[in-house]
Amino acid sequence: MPIEIPEVTSGPAPIGPYSVVAEANGFVFVSGQVGFDPETGTTVPGGVEEQADRVMRNIGAILGDVGLGYGDIVKTTIFLADMADFATVNAVYGRYLEKSRPARSTVQVAGLPGGHLVEIETIAAR
Repeated sequence: MPIEIPEVTSGPAPIGPYSVVAEANGFVFVSGQVGFDPETGTTVPGGVEEQADRVMRNIGAILGDVGLGYGDIVKTTIFLADMADFATVNAVYGRYLEKSRPARSTVQVAGLPGGHLVEIETIAAR
């Protein structure tokens, strides 16, 4: 099963030795996205709501680069720095994935890169 690394230009560039997106066997794996603005390379101002919105927009842009959209997402994992932010992130997430409702896990973690408050990774299917 060959792994393809599609070129993406719309989302943030990786900050380490990984690919933003990888594809294998009809599944597209989008690495965890945090609240980086791809134009400025900095974290969006505000709190968890603004970061969650930027995360979802980044995911949409990356999927768009490979010819997919939110409706193609089959699984997400949400990482929260504080589970108290669950309702806020859930509301933002729901605005983008209300109709498709992919499988999901949500966990609280000890910390996220750059002090971010939320990170979301996705798996989509062609």
